Amino acid sequence: MSADVTLRGLPLRAEGITAGYGGDPVIRDITVSADPGQVVSLVGPNGSGKSTLLKSLVGIVRVSSGTVTVGGRQVTNMAPEEIARAGVGYVPQVDDVFGPLTVRENLEMGGYLLRRGEVAGRIDKVLTVFPRLAGMVGRGAAKLSGGERKMLAMGRVLMLDPGLFLLDEPTANLAPAIAIALLEEHVRGLAAGGAAVLIVEQRAKAVLAISDHTYVLGGGEVRMEGTPAELSVSPEFVESFLGGRARPVGSAEG
Repeated sequence: MSADVTLRGLPLRAEGITAGYGGDPVIRDITVSADPGQVVSLVGPNGSGKSTLLKSLVGIVRVSSGTVTVGGRQVTNMAPEEIARAGVGYVPQVDDVFGPLTVRENLEMGGYLLRRGEVAGRIDKVLTVFPRLAGMVGRGAAKLSGGERKMLAMGRVLMLDPGLFLLDEPTANLAPAIAIALLEEHVRGLAAGGAAVLIVEQRAKAVLAISDHTYVLGGGEVRMEGTPAELSVSPEFVESFLGGRARPVGSAEG
């Protein structure tokens, strides 16, 4: 991401969130937060409720108790398009771009809430953030590589100039080197530009390397939380998610 692009930042406060799909709750009494300039990660085993939490924050899954505020404004159970208007950008794990459309057409679709005269200028801004897309604006999204598709998916969301990004496993199905580059350059770059980022990610080591704070979900609840340095000395966390043994922060590799 270009260092001269500044994004507005909106803090997220989600307190006591309980939500599900009609039966028993999938997530219970979850509290998370993210501030402008931060990357906050959600990790945990499959089925722990990570994606459900993101969907509850953007109005796709109904919250049965708890509150969600963005930039001090309560958005709990608002319609997804109203939450988008409030400055929240959501990138789902699947169906994140329109394959039959070109890169430019996808970006235009991302600007559906903008006035017509604003769209071209916003596309220019997005292409500054993701310069690799600039040379392929006429290419069909279905012909992009996996990494390029994720850039386009984030670019579509960026069209509405959000202050908070919610990213659901953006590195899924990407090769390791491409995944790490996407996290280090583009996800961390969104926070460096001033936005708040909440990211669900299965690549625990890679996402901890770019995170300011991490929540560990299990069984629909927050089991532990802390900075990457704090979690790196937790035997339970290291053995479950990093495949090794906990070491004191700053200790040398053996």
